[in-house]
Amino acid sequence: MKRLAVWLSVLVSLASPLAAEGSDAQVTTFSLDNGMDVVVIEDHRAPVVVHMVWYRSGSADETRGVSGVAHFLEHLLFKGTDTLAPGEFSARVAENGGNDNAFTSYDYTAYFQRVAADRLPLMMEMESDRMVNLRLDEDDILTERNVIIEERNQRIENDPGSLFREQRMASLYLNSPYGTPIIGWRHEMENLGLQDALAYYREFYAPNNAILIVAGDADPEEVRALAEATYGTLPANPELPVRARPQEPPQTAERRLVYRDARVAQPYVVRTYLAPERDAGAQEKAAALVLLAELLGGGQTAVLNRALQFDSQTAVYTSAFYSPTSLDDTSFGLVVVPAEGVSLQQAEEALDRTLAEFMIDGIDPAQLDRIKFQMRAQEVYERDDVQSLAQRYGRALTAGLTVDDIQAWPDVLQAVTPEDIMAAAREVFDRKQSVTGWLMKDEEMTQ
Repeated sequence: MKRLAVWLSVLVSLASPLAAEGSDAQVTTFSLDNGMDVVVIEDHRAPVVVHMVWYRSGSADETRGVSGVAHFLEHLLFKGTDTLAPGEFSARVAENGGNDNAFTSYDYTAYFQRVAADRLPLMMEMESDRMVNLRLDEDDILTERNVIIEERNQRIENDPGSLFREQRMASLYLNSPYGTPIIGWRHEMENLGLQDALAYYREFYAPNNAILIVAGDADPEEVRALAEATYGTLPANPELPVRARPQEPPQTAERRLVYRDARVAQPYVVRTYLAPERDAGAQEKAAALVLLAELLGGGQTAVLNRALQFDSQTAVYTSAFYSPTSLDDTSFGLVVVPAEGVSLQQAEEALDRTLAEFMIDGIDPAQLDRIKFQMRAQEVYERDDVQSLAQRYGRALTAGLTVDDIQAWPDVLQAVTPEDIMAAAREVFDRKQSVTGWLMKDEEMTQ
């Protein structure tokens, strides 16, 4: 009991929201004169920092017809600059005992290094250099284009589940660029050229389109001085476009697809619904959908698991997923992997029955309380990982949220009621805004 009391007190003390600039808390924010935003997350327990630059541009910001260029450019940024030879950036990070990498998503492209705290000035110097001084030639383009095509071969072409997902996403989004794969459509990737990469670079790689996040053993005023001396000297892009993308029209027809592939080892059913994202100052609906996904598919006691795996033994696996942090409409999904001898049609019918019963029976308050407690505990544990914290802020800020939204999110989740969740479920579970997909073997293998 004493240990439980101590743990509860830790939860209460650590779960209070972080404050922004002007307070004595762990998160400090400010902006440079050229428009670059800066977030400093202090954690002085180890002499290590994570240095990240997030650009408010990802694959969904690409021009139609050059899909994959955002990810292509991410690779190319490890080529040379005016002062760094090709490959020298990562080599110098490694020589200083650190590691680095980058990643691209629909709404952002991010670059990071994890190094000893006293190496932070070097990281800022090199990262600010490649923000404006990238040097590319046709040989770089040819070599790296082959690399990303091979990456697509390994991650997409050789995986029926990934090919199936591409088709589902393209079916779910009628107009949004989220229907185009981040890595790109192969036929467009094969034609990516130097001017495509440079056009994206010149448009989006500018300080007024970037967020600098430093997490770990860093002093905010020292970070400010370093940022002003490196990033602060770079010119803003005065022609940076307003971030307005094609939006979804009203969806009025349910879509269905069947993807057959001889390599499929385990058939399954996926239904994906168009769903609202987290919005600045209005995160309540997204929070309700996060909890709905946990209630339906978040573990052994989840609704789908109990009904389809334990009670009816219709499935060997079930899950629900929802990605709330997104600039535009996102998706909510349900998965059923049928048991031996159960057809995909039977699995889908069992899913429909279970959802219908859930909408009538409602939510078990005890289950909801358990999920909320687990989420609170997870939020506390996450504070031990400064890179995870930096990523939480980067993903949210590049999706149009604010620091206040990020800090309020744990409490927004805790405030969700069963009524909020059921209202969100009624809104999202609209078959006219859904795609139901079956992944299965070739027809001749299913006869």
